[in-house]
Amino acid sequence: MSAEKTYAEINERIKAGKAVVLTAEELIDLVNEKGLTEASRQVDVVTTGTFAPMCSSGAFLNFGHSAPRMRMSRVWLNNVPAYAGIAAVDAYIGATEVPEDDPLNNNYPGEFRYGGGHVIEDLVAGRPVRLKALSYGTDCYPRREIETTITLNDINDAFLFNPRNAYQNYNCAVNTTDRTIYTYMGTLKPRLGNAHYSTSGQLSPLLKDPHFKTTGIGTRIFLGGGVGYVAWHGTQHFPAIQTDAQGRELGANGGTLAVIGDLKQMSPRWLMGTSYLGYGATLSVGIGIPIPVLNEEIARYAAASDAELYAPVVDYGTTYPERQPGNLGFVSYAQLKSGKITVNGREVPTAPLSSYPRAREIAATLKQWIGTGKFLLTEPVQLLPSPADGLSGKPLNG
Repeated sequence: MSAEKTYAEINERIKAGKAVVLTAEELIDLVNEKGLTEASRQVDVVTTGTFAPMCSSGAFLNFGHSAPRMRMSRVWLNNVPAYAGIAAVDAYIGATEVPEDDPLNNNYPGEFRYGGGHVIEDLVAGRPVRLKALSYGTDCYPRREIETTITLNDINDAFLFNPRNAYQNYNCAVNTTDRTIYTYMGTLKPRLGNAHYSTSGQLSPLLKDPHFKTTGIGTRIFLGGGVGYVAWHGTQHFPAIQTDAQGRELGANGGTLAVIGDLKQMSPRWLMGTSYLGYGATLSVGIGIPIPVLNEEIARYAAASDAELYAPVVDYGTTYPERQPGNLGFVSYAQLKSGKITVNGREVPTAPLSSYPRAREIAATLKQWIGTGKFLLTEPVQLLPSPADGLSGKPLNG
């Protein structure tokens, strides 16, 4: 077995400019060339990346006080409602929120949707955003209305806080019905006309740390082009190791992260408002997580290739509401990235909703930050629940 390393030892090597940092792709090549044991001895840090739509995202904003002061009870940003039930001039803008007069609210599929994700992109890009707020008025906050234009630099604080990001391993979505359906996995054509997936495979952060051996509360990460942190496990965090009918391990599934970072550090290249036909608005987010190679076991998981990692194929036209992952089997990311898979004996073209070139760029950027000593690793103050904890979701009854 390879020698054990510690966070402190790795950080000292980073500070001295001696750390060996590889992207997950590069680690796969090194393991193929020199074997797992030698690779785990040589490498200190492995970097990962993903850039994909992540609906459970948003930002806390503090606008600062007007004269006279105002307790904002209702807030709109570019006509998109933000939640203001927090404090006098704080609000939370959610990525999937759309204007109240949006045709989507009348079940019209529509075309391009402007929503909360686009507001966040506009702010990060330095574009002016129209702020409107109403209040019921109090003795300490007498003002009842304000309408003005703001930029990110004008407001006191802006924190990106995303309750559920970096989904460990998302479904490969198909549609077996006779009608086109519009989903957060894009437009799915009838009769297995296409298949969409949204995980970066061998670069995907949580697929490379499936048992959450190194990812936890306080982990420093690449977030939206700046530095962020893992704040907690994400909502719907039910990690499991998925297996096929023969019991063969196919990779992990179900883990998520809650992440936080300073919006004023971020870039519109890595926070991009996104619109889905017939579904609505969201935010595409760039996340990269460093994995310290503390031992050979961690290196083994980090070196898993696209051929060894599988996504469950799920029919969104019929069985998706009953949550039957893999009801149409499993396909490897190597198969998905080839451009076609076979489902029910039929060849189906595939397309990603995530960007693998952007994921590769994030992993390379994080590698550069660490390699130049700009980015040290943080040891989690608490690791996140792992597949061994046996968590499972509860259905909503009503």
